[in-house]
Amino acid sequence: MNDAADYARAFAARPRALTLEQAARITPPVQATDTEGMIDVPRMRAWRQGRLREQIMAHGLDGLVLTEPLSIRYATGVRNCTLFQMHIQAGYLFMPGDGPVTFFDSQPGRETGRQLETIDVVRDDVVPLSYMFCGYRQQEMARRWAAQIGDLVRTHCGGRARIGIDRAGFQAEQALVEEGCCVVDAAPALAQARKIKSPEEVLAMNLALATAEDGMTRMRQALRNGISEQELWALMWQALIEKGGEWLDYRLLASGERTNPWQQEASSRTIRAGDLVVFDCGLVGPFSYGADVSRAFHCGPGSPSGYQKSLYARAWNEVMHNTDLLRPGCSFRDFIARRYLQEPGFGDQPYPCAAHGLGMADEWPVILQSTDHEDHYDGEFEAGMVICVESYVGEVGGSEGVKLEDQVLVTGKGPVVLSRYPYEESLLSRTI
Repeated sequence: MNDAADYARAFAARPRALTLEQAARITPPVQATDTEGMIDVPRMRAWRQGRLREQIMAHGLDGLVLTEPLSIRYATGVRNCTLFQMHIQAGYLFMPGDGPVTFFDSQPGRETGRQLETIDVVRDDVVPLSYMFCGYRQQEMARRWAAQIGDLVRTHCGGRARIGIDRAGFQAEQALVEEGCCVVDAAPALAQARKIKSPEEVLAMNLALATAEDGMTRMRQALRNGISEQELWALMWQALIEKGGEWLDYRLLASGERTNPWQQEASSRTIRAGDLVVFDCGLVGPFSYGADVSRAFHCGPGSPSGYQKSLYARAWNEVMHNTDLLRPGCSFRDFIARRYLQEPGFGDQPYPCAAHGLGMADEWPVILQSTDHEDHYDGEFEAGMVICVESYVGEVGGSEGVKLEDQVLVTGKGPVVLSRYPYEESLLSRTI
């Protein structure tokens, strides 16, 4: 068996055996329906693991060692204390280009791993890597870890293997080099695997977007003179948790004068009648897929001013124009050259990027506002990529600003906007 689909089929055909007594004590966490189509999650896992194995080979690697929890979830579907493991390394995964996937984690993660067809071996001899758990013994632990991984590498990849690794830390990486491995950054292989979404991944994104749009609706209905920014933003969190989502990457909601400049986080400021309220949801929802949408509301009573409508229309025009450029084969350079340009004074403090990728949270690529920027890199859009199109419009020193953003699937027939939450009709004057 050489591809992920073969592995998935083989292990899916080997169900976990339960006695009647065990079954009697279990309440399974599934949707209670047998008449409606659902996301084929095993198919989604097989697609992702197949993509990753292809990129292991394409990048000249013999395998991957993953410690970053979203990378592990992409590769296998495992979730265990994700936010904790983003700053304290705990579980880790070894995936050769061709061979069994081995997973190390604490008891809850191991229990999850044993249920997944994407993992062949679950081990309990997990070695701590973070200073929190290792203290002054960190170097010693790193050598123990490297010996453990090195043994797997030699068994499944041979000597002097080229291994991609993500975020294991300096001590661990150095120790793995001392074990005889050629250690390189796993990021290029991970990014190129994750850039193309399967239909099941798009369905999972739609579920995340529906979660975000529920939060937006709650916020829109609760918006009134006297509510605070933080009270309003709490409603997005509430919708996220109720729908089985994961977290919000940031707390970007601002009102009134705090909308300019952009990227100020939600505060205790009291929202007043006539204010613009602007937010970027940055939500990681069910299955760890992202919903990244920005909208601006007007707080009543009363109507928006002509200036507020002008800001909004400029941002809306930019998002609409740039969305239409998202076609397979269009290079990042061409996209930048053809992007919407604001009139003088309104484009002097743009959003840092014109667009960026999205999957399990924000991803490669980032499309900057100019090819002259020192951090610019080129590439091209492909069918199956999900791209977030950004706009921020606010004059330097201005009293307010507007941030808008849509989430878009690139297809061979043109861009398909996945984010459905409507724009604010009271603000949407399509002419300036």
